[in-house]
Amino acid sequence: MAAIDTSLIARSQVEFLTKRSGNWAHKNPGVILVFCIIGAIAILLSGLFIQKKLVARKNAAAH
Repeated sequence: MAAIDTSLIARSQVEFLTKRSGNWAHKNPGVILVFCIIGAIAILLSGLFIQKKLVARKNAAAH
């Protein structure tokens, strides 16, 4: 009686689990660009807000 070769079954399962449908960011570069622009604007505005508060605190301490 021949033995059942399970190596092909295991290999196909590993290939199925590791195969990916594609890179979402590669398929949607416009969305990534918008996220980056919004993130940069958010960082800029928060930096300006913090700087404004620090200058106001420094001026209040000087008077």
